[in-house]
Amino acid sequence: MAEAKKDVLRPTDAEAIRLGRTLLRTARHAALSVLEPESGWPLASRVSVATDCAGRPLILVSTLSSHTGALMADARCALLLGETGKGDPLAHPRMTLKCRAERIERDSAGRAMVAERFLARHPKAALYADFADFSYFRLEPEEASLNGGFGKAYRLTRDELMSDAAVARDLERSGPGAVAHMNADHGDAIALYARHFAGIAEPLDWTMTGIDPDGFDLMAGDRAARVFFAESLKSAGDMRAVLVQMAKDARGRAAD
Repeated sequence: MAEAKKDVLRPTDAEAIRLGRTLLRTARHAALSVLEPESGWPLASRVSVATDCAGRPLILVSTLSSHTGALMADARCALLLGETGKGDPLAHPRMTLKCRAERIERDSAGRAMVAERFLARHPKAALYADFADFSYFRLEPEEASLNGGFGKAYRLTRDELMSDAAVARDLERSGPGAVAHMNADHGDAIALYARHFAGIAEPLDWTMTGIDPDGFDLMAGDRAARVFFAESLKSAGDMRAVLVQMAKDARGRAAD
């Protein structure tokens, strides 16, 4: 009798989902794998990446590049997220997303939101984002393979990675104004968020780059940080009260 194949995947739990969402939301660069139309062979390239309010990856690529042509011919692609650090690179978490790419047309209603989210993450890209040969793509995840380190493999579904779609749609309208207000008037609160909720003690010049149903993203130069809400927002109207309470909690911790 043939020996049963050992299942190397661990049962998905809240910790794995949090890790997957953290890798997704904090990524600034990723490896994009596509299928070359002429040969059918895999083709990999490095791309800058951001996420929309629901968590779907966003990329900005030149139509002159081979991987853009491949996406136009076959929307299937894979995105490898995760940064290495000290020691063995295979000991650090990474995640591969299976996606289908959708080109964002220049005259589409949602392009302004996509551009705003992407350029908040990559402000230097504003130098070429509007060139005629550059296009934004939204990558619709289907599932993910998460490796949290040696012996920590998981399969994550789309629903486990994505934020609440209805709340995300509302935040697409109200979130940018809130982010601009926080950056203009509440830099002290943003610094407290980074210190007490992201666990980063260095006094860096943080700005908020995006807010979504599960939390918000911060940037200081090339350094990214993620802050999750204690509970996901039930509606966009809850956003202000949650941010105010988090600032109060952080100030209370700082005073202890």
